[in-house]
Amino acid sequence: MIRRSGVADAVRAIRLLRSALLALSLAVVALGTTSCRLSPYHFAGGGFPSHIRTIAIVPFDNETPVPELQRELFEAMRRQLQNRLNLREASEAKADAVVRGSIVKYESDVPIGYSSDPRQATSARRQLQLVVDVSIVDQSSGKPLWERKGLTAKGEYAERDEPAGRRLAIERLLNDVVEGAQSQW
Repeated sequence: MIRRSGVADAVRAIRLLRSALLALSLAVVALGTTSCRLSPYHFAGGGFPSHIRTIAIVPFDNETPVPELQRELFEAMRRQLQNRLNLREASEAKADAVVRGSIVKYESDVPIGYSSDPRQATSARRQLQLVVDVSIVDQSSGKPLWERKGLTAKGEYAERDEPAGRRLAIERLLNDVVEGAQSQW
């Protein structure tokens, strides 16, 4: 049998623990915001050198038989890279950095999930694979700020919905490019 004083002690201990955790979390937040202001490092330009403020995205060479792939990748890059890397868009001649690349492989219609109905031999899920070579080049020096050969992304899709898988693969590629570019600091 639990005595009332034991329950009261347990409740007090829980309240004290909550207060301590709250104080600790507030201290961590305060320390984090203070240290960011005092730090000489910052995230403007996605981890690029401070002189990189503008970016140009050149349509990738398309070595695949899928002509719409070049346009879809280019439009997605234009929409997302400048915002996610905190850079302004500029023409290739005026940009501080240029994104170039090639679409080297596009393999679609790979079955990955099959119908459980033994009378049907159709797949329910499919996958595609998109492979690109990409580089972000500093225009002032001509040197790559970040580059990756054979950057691969996969996209799953329901049968007969290849565009959805392609959008997913492009989104994953863009995430990898942004993460790679931001990791350079």
